[in-house]
Amino acid sequence: MELKQAIEGRRSIRGYKPDPVPREMLEEIIALASRAPSSMNTQPWHFHVLTGAPLEAVRKGNSERMLSGVPPQREIPDHGAYEGVHRDRQVGIAKQLFAAMGIERDDKERRQDWVMRGFRQFDAPVSIVVTFDKSVENHGTIGHFDLGAVTYGLVLAAWDRGLGTVINGQGIMQSPVVREHAQIPEDQVIMTCVAMGWPDESFEANGVVSTRRSVAETARFIGFDD
Repeated sequence: MELKQAIEGRRSIRGYKPDPVPREMLEEIIALASRAPSSMNTQPWHFHVLTGAPLEAVRKGNSERMLSGVPPQREIPDHGAYEGVHRDRQVGIAKQLFAAMGIERDDKERRQDWVMRGFRQFDAPVSIVVTFDKSVENHGTIGHFDLGAVTYGLVLAAWDRGLGTVINGQGIMQSPVVREHAQIPEDQVIMTCVAMGWPDESFEANGVVSTRRSVAETARFIGFDD
């Protein structure tokens, strides 16, 4: 696949087939993603690739804690409530997804189930927990920047091979559960996770493509001729 095709075609996949993903393919994807740039070549990232019983244990633990009212426990600062145009965009994509799935505003049961899908890793056959070395935690947000770069590489490499993904902050909101079942060492900080698998083309929300701001809205060009 051409890079342009992968960038333009990639979208968040929230419904998956149960078919397993070969370990060899996952290793190829991680190797390619690891070519991402990193500050001073520190490469602080780690990938904990879950499937089968460990992933089911994470799904179960996440769901039970959230449904019982246990407050989220992230290992990175929470983004808090969005406001203004950022809130508008958040609401906009939610409306697109609910419309695609036929979930009405007053359908509390289906809306609740939609929320819980995130804590279940969207029922994907694979979840990759992305962590960084705790030793760089006091170096500001540079480790976060590096993990953003490598995670984008991960989803593009997966898309190139026909796999769908969704970067899933909900999946690590109960980080103690994830840490236990993924056996993550104490010298690593849990950043996010990526649900991955073969897209279920019959799942309506998989066809949703989020809108993007134009270059005219986001970029300024200084010192160029008119």
